[in-house]
Amino acid sequence: MDEKSCEATTPGRKGNLTGSARKLKDNAADWHNLILRWDRLTDEGSTSATKIVNYRISEKSLKEPDVVMEVGSSSIAPSERGAHQSNPELETECINLQNIVDKMAHILSKMEKMVSAEKGICELELFQYGANGRPAPLFQTWSTQQFAEASSRLYEAYKQELALKQSILQELAHTTNTDLSMVYLSSWLYQPYIDDSIKLLLESILLETGHRVL
Repeated sequence: MDEKSCEATTPGRKGNLTGSARKLKDNAADWHNLILRWDRLTDEGSTSATKIVNYRISEKSLKEPDVVMEVGSSSIAPSERGAHQSNPELETECINLQNIVDKMAHILSKMEKMVSAEKGICELELFQYGANGRPAPLFQTWSTQQFAEASSRLYEAYKQELALKQSILQELAHTTNTDLSMVYLSSWLYQPYIDDSIKLLLESILLETGHRVL
């Protein structure tokens, strides 16, 4: 058996995986872990964003003394408005939200490096095997090119989502329109660029590499 055909063996047996197979399986685990971190940051950011909206509503309500506004589980009554005039809490939550977006940007940079690495594996295989690719898949059915394409698709989805969150960060504290604020909060939490097809794609990567079993 030649060296190339020995590059990967049974998925799930960590000690038997080397080279490209080891890298692709490690990347699959990294995708899973990075997305879990992203989701936790999304939840944390939703809490801060809701507080920011509440503080902005309280400022607007100073002109409407009989109005009690509520977002999420927090309500702001007329008797509480005076305490928020200087809004040190608003500044704190804006800083918190900025830190969360910065952490998301760091996660995206790691995703980009994985995409680059997998493109490099594809280029190596092109050099080794030619245009027809390797004679047998590294794992079950996927070609190496399919891994690279899946990773690129995940990266592009999270890249668009980060751009949206950066826009929300810039606008949220300056918005006094309650309806628009609700749109921002909803967009932050429900992440329109990360739909069910993206979640299914991640599960497919984990299944193909043996991290998931049927």
